[in-house]
Amino acid sequence: MTYKTEQEMFWAGEFGDEYIGRNPVENDLAARTALFSRILARTNGVRSLVEFGANIGKNLRTIHHMFPGMGLSAIEINEKAVEELRKWGEAKVYHSSILDFSLDYPRDFSLVCGVLIHMNPDALPAVYDLLFEASSRYICVIEYYNPSPVEIPYRGHSGRLFKRDFAGEIMDRFPGVRLVDYGFVYHRDNNFPLDDLTWFLLEKK
Repeated sequence: MTYKTEQEMFWAGEFGDEYIGRNPVENDLAARTALFSRILARTNGVRSLVEFGANIGKNLRTIHHMFPGMGLSAIEINEKAVEELRKWGEAKVYHSSILDFSLDYPRDFSLVCGVLIHMNPDALPAVYDLLFEASSRYICVIEYYNPSPVEIPYRGHSGRLFKRDFAGEIMDRFPGVRLVDYGFVYHRDNNFPLDDLTWFLLEKK
């Protein structure tokens, strides 16, 4: 596999392998269930979902537990994560960089969670286009939010973590996309903590 950016190589390689070990599946199942209960309660008729940068499938496993009949797909760059997804066996798995992924057919719902923050900012327009094309109705963005673009040091590395208004940029790029709902999950939540994530549910008109 060839890569267009340093960020892709970073996550496909050793750092991406180590990330899997730091984030086992069972760590935050309850919190993710609470999160996706809020998000999916605002949708209607979702029968298929694709996640961009699914890693080992923590989000997909949660959604499968909630909706066993939903058709799930995963796009993932890291080989070890792909192996874990295939062992699980409940999603159609594409071993690919998001930037090289060729869409075969749209799903009802396209999801990206904790991935856009780690992508080269110059690549974001192409990723926004793919998120839009991959969805026939809903787009969900779950990332770190900042009103203006900013880079943050990440585990001793530079150029690996960026915060901005991803959802706002998608809505500006596609005027036919509207905001359905949004929310925040605090890392010190009493019952369902996650890593200060802001989620946005968008819908194509």
